[in-house]
Amino acid sequence: MLAGRVPEWVDLRGFATTAELMELAPLADIGWFDLHKPAPMADAIRLATRLKWLNSIYAGVDAFPLDVLAERGVTLTNGAGINAITIAEYVVMGMLTMAKGYAQVVAAQAREEWLMDSPGKRELYGSRALILGAGAIGGRVAQMLAGFAVDVTMVRRGPAPGCLTPDQWRARLDEFDWVIIAVPATPETNGLIGAAEIAAMKPGAMLVNVARGSVIDQDALITALNAGRLGGAFLDVCTPEPLPPGHPLWRVPNAHVTMHLSGRAQDKMFVRSVDRFLANLDRWHRGEPVAPAVDLARGY
Repeated sequence: MLAGRVPEWVDLRGFATTAELMELAPLADIGWFDLHKPAPMADAIRLATRLKWLNSIYAGVDAFPLDVLAERGVTLTNGAGINAITIAEYVVMGMLTMAKGYAQVVAAQAREEWLMDSPGKRELYGSRALILGAGAIGGRVAQMLAGFAVDVTMVRRGPAPGCLTPDQWRARLDEFDWVIIAVPATPETNGLIGAAEIAAMKPGAMLVNVARGSVIDQDALITALNAGRLGGAFLDVCTPEPLPPGHPLWRVPNAHVTMHLSGRAQDKMFVRSVDRFLANLDRWHRGEPVAPAVDLARGY
């Protein structure tokens, strides 16, 4: 997708295997080293001592050696916003799935059973949602939920009209029918939703997580779901990944595990990433800032 589209000043080298990446990494001034496995990707970054700018399709950068990049003065651009549309659509799908009891409908079809009533009777209309994370994904979710007349409140680091700050949202948890997690994975957000937060949520409230499994105390969530304390949880992420057969989360009532597929439920991810990278190449060559640049200290 890049071949034939990069400017003449770029000597484009591609890798088809991890071993080839390890050979090429020390030669790179600009790198795009994405691998499915984080450990060898981090190894390649450590080998890239000439690197000035590292690009990635991944929005979450918790697998990157950010300390190494900061020490070497490397600029890191990530995939923030690339998958926002499809992930936001996934959030809405998850909300509707839980509200209408759609999993039970699918199971009834598999049994060839004609249901006489809907297993889910909730409406999104008029409900209230708290979105933790006001980035590209959280913002897109809020935009889509406006069409369903959902009353949305967002949580962001800095004060903004109509938004809650990190020290305010916990005291308001009992007001919301939906809690949607779209925060970056950082040490600050690890365990953000624990037993105390789950207990403070409105009885029957529903939780949606498209961030990272580490953001939720999974054992506390399983306990709450088994006890019927929450109405349901739609989990595109969990701990560990892949979730092994026999793990209790597979069998928890009202838990919907969707295998970290939300960002992959599209056919435009690489097209958008390549277009952004090419635009950034032009900016880089002109000495202009590339975007979106990761704050290496904050981790997003």
